[in-house]
Amino acid sequence: MGLPKLAPAQAAHDKLKALGILALNGMFDEMDALGVLRYAVSDVLPGDLAIVSSFGADSAVLLHMVAQVDPSMPVYFLETGKHFRGTLDYVETLKRQFGLVNVHAIHPNPDDVKRFDPEGNLWETDPDSCCHIRKTEPLEPITEQYGGWVTGRKRYQTTERGVLPHFELTSDDRIKVNPLAYFSDADVVAYRQAHNLPEHPLYAKGYKSIGCAPCTSIVAEGEDPRAGRWRGLNKKECGIHYDFSGAIANPMKAANRHTLWKDGAFIADPFKEWEEGADASEARYVHVPLPVFLANRAAFLANPHPLGLLIVPGDKIEEAEADLSRFASVAIKFPSFSDGRGYSTARLLVERFKYAGEIRAVGDVLQDQIPHMRRCGFNALVVTHEPTREALIENRLPEMTLFYQPVGLTEIPLGTRPFLRRVS
Repeated sequence: MGLPKLAPAQAAHDKLKALGILALNGMFDEMDALGVLRYAVSDVLPGDLAIVSSFGADSAVLLHMVAQVDPSMPVYFLETGKHFRGTLDYVETLKRQFGLVNVHAIHPNPDDVKRFDPEGNLWETDPDSCCHIRKTEPLEPITEQYGGWVTGRKRYQTTERGVLPHFELTSDDRIKVNPLAYFSDADVVAYRQAHNLPEHPLYAKGYKSIGCAPCTSIVAEGEDPRAGRWRGLNKKECGIHYDFSGAIANPMKAANRHTLWKDGAFIADPFKEWEEGADASEARYVHVPLPVFLANRAAFLANPHPLGLLIVPGDKIEEAEADLSRFASVAIKFPSFSDGRGYSTARLLVERFKYAGEIRAVGDVLQDQIPHMRRCGFNALVVTHEPTREALIENRLPEMTLFYQPVGLTEIPLGTRPFLRRVS
């Protein structure tokens, strides 16, 4: 007998709370992948479940099961723009052979790619940011539409996945379903052969786990199947997965997922904090403290990678006036709510130096400050204060109509007649 249907927003949490995550996982034999998937679709989250597939080496097995349960289920493929040609061909092969009629390609935001990876080589030096822009950020708005989603992850693939269950409850109260959790590599091969499933064109060449072309290599005999992913780097996951051990990736938390507010939304932000002692000639996507920039000016100017500049109270932005065009972003720090020196720095950038790049506020950024910040030229905000985040999202910031200190040439200070105002 099936479980009662609940409202999608409450379904995942209430069902797993009632049954218990262990009880739900205990309902199925370890190898009953088809049963897990069928129950998830028909009883756990009917009409509120999607498939996320890499269309990689093992994807045919899960997608074959999807075709048996419901070939009209939504299937999402992250088209990062970095896949092997063979993978893109494989997508069409499986769609055609399995009769999958609801496959969608998810593309990264072209503005994010243009801004943060204009040369297409971010994967070489910062694969985490590359994955964030091309995978995590595009996928989140899709999965947020559903009460849960299905993955093809398996325990055997890495030691980190060794505790993977059939059902997971994420920190945002959605269900992640892993029908193949207990399948071994031999099980996958056996299933593929038993059902005469098409093999990924690169599998026979030694690619056992297939992702983006630049970050995937051939796996040697005896190696971990995912050893060819991000080889030589301290990286094992792209960031879109989480299991209950917390070892694969951190649970998704709204407060951590997006902190950069720009153009009316919280967006991807590959900029990271400057680390003391970092190589000026190799730095990228960091806000360089002004004293560090001045001490290593030649090296930073010769550095071809995107950089930002960090200004803290006491810094003189005038010292970098001639080089401001070098920076894609200027971050101005507010160490406390009451420290207003950052407003003057922003006004200098806009009014005197005509800086046209991103001016972001960082530090103690609260909702009452934001109208002042916008007046002074800030066009980006790094916000971690939850009430302020909510106020931005709900568009309920305080309004300002009276000004004692005007900005630019359009505001009229309180008590001043417009024709008496001095224009400097």
